[in-house]
Amino acid sequence: MKLAIGQIDATVGDIRGNIEKIRGTYRRAAERGADVVLFPELCVPGYPPRDLLDRSDFIRANLRAVESLAREAGEAGLVVGYAEPNRERSGKPLRNAAALLHKGKVLARRYKTLLPDYDVFDETRYFEPAASNAPFAFKGKRLGLSICEDAWSLHPRTRYAVDPLRAQAKAGAELLLNIAASPFEKGKPPLRRRLLAAHSKKARLPLVYCSLVGGNDELIFDGNSFALDARGRLIRQAKAFAEDLVFVDPFADRGGVRWSEQGETEQLYCALLLGVRDYAAKCGFRRALVGLSGGIDSAVVCVLAADALGPGNVTGVSMPSMFSSKGSVTDAEALARNLGVELRRIPIAPVYASMTAALGKAFQGKGPGLAEQNLQSRIRGNLLMALSNKTGAILLSTGNKSELSVGYCTLYGDMSGGLAVIADLPKKEVYALARWINRGTERIPRSSIDKPPSAELKPGQRDQDDLPPYDVLDAVVCAYVEEGLDADAIARRGFPPKLVRDILGRVDRSEYKRLQAPPALRVSAKAFGSGWRMPIARGSHRG
Repeated sequence: MKLAIGQIDATVGDIRGNIEKIRGTYRRAAERGADVVLFPELCVPGYPPRDLLDRSDFIRANLRAVESLAREAGEAGLVVGYAEPNRERSGKPLRNAAALLHKGKVLARRYKTLLPDYDVFDETRYFEPAASNAPFAFKGKRLGLSICEDAWSLHPRTRYAVDPLRAQAKAGAELLLNIAASPFEKGKPPLRRRLLAAHSKKARLPLVYCSLVGGNDELIFDGNSFALDARGRLIRQAKAFAEDLVFVDPFADRGGVRWSEQGETEQLYCALLLGVRDYAAKCGFRRALVGLSGGIDSAVVCVLAADALGPGNVTGVSMPSMFSSKGSVTDAEALARNLGVELRRIPIAPVYASMTAALGKAFQGKGPGLAEQNLQSRIRGNLLMALSNKTGAILLSTGNKSELSVGYCTLYGDMSGGLAVIADLPKKEVYALARWINRGTERIPRSSIDKPPSAELKPGQRDQDDLPPYDVLDAVVCAYVEEGLDADAIARRGFPPKLVRDILGRVDRSEYKRLQAPPALRVSAKAFGSGWRMPIARGSHRG
């Protein structure tokens, strides 16, 4: 049986565009002799559709699209993911569904059994789980069709009481098929393969996995679809972070293909590049603005913007103040030259003087402090947003996860923007990414990487005047945010207990800022966004 894996980039809500992409890929696969063509989970409405699923016209359009695809399906079977109304009298109104379409008919419908409701997932909000998913016959084979999370029953964190793939194997399936929309995070692609290989080996059945690729809001889908033989060995693998069409005969092709995986830093670059490109395109932006401080964060974001959208579609804005060093200005200029992006220079000292004069009476008797520092950041934010409004370019925020964690950022200042590109990267990973970008030639000025980081909002300022060293800060924040450890457990790793409590307190107190930040591209197991749901108004449970 010749299968085709249609790894496509679907846009949430663009049902017409999504089915055109499905049609085109299906035709190409059918012309090359595919018996079955697989497409990802919920690829008709796009994933995740979220509260669009509450709109009856959206559900009807999604169903009409499936009916249209069924009418056009020929000799090759077409497996597609969509949202199906729940016909039972009780339960949630919808099912997360997959259908096999063939010669004008829907030959089989199967529904997702395991509905994730952790981190960024909220499927129990919308969908009713399947009670069972029996295999079905097609072209002389019994196929077990499952959807994404159904294959994660073996992961220790999920603790599911049922194993849908094992049940299909016991019911006589000869081939396991899993269609998915599995968001990227560091370390996840090989983990997926190992989990599905465990199913394949236990059942002694070949398995074909088709996953979504692309960026939808904060989520990035890496693709990396694959096929395994009956011993769990890799037969085929689709591209990472790109659309692909892969052919495989899981009953005849030999296993032993080597798993192709980029290094962790290259993965982060590719993920963020795809996230920026798709977010801009799917939101209707062709151009981007980046405030260039001469520092490493804005430099990395500018590189990603230039590589994602083309250097001719990116404008860097240098906004020196009376506290900006000469090197900060020249580093911004060098970066713009290296990348071939336009650079605008707008000094903020005159605006700052005017605003402090206007506030002079209100500030009388109070020495200069944080308000004056934040005023500079907010002037820059206003200028950047004005340029964004005037030019129609999206403003990309340049803050990293270390700063966002502890609130070392300014509301309506450096937090302004339509997308926070590196807000899920700790500072140490920003440095690693900058060095990777410079691996062949110096695109980011060396001095931007080497100099001590500084907001340059007062004379001689350095980040480490207000923050612990970044290697310490990043380790504590990662343990708290991504691993979920408490203060005592973190301190046992060798960090001073008082320092740990201080950092965790700053993380907790900064929640109000993060909820007003732009969407942040997610690349870690726990990012600030839809998967982080902390209250703002709360007391401390720590002594």
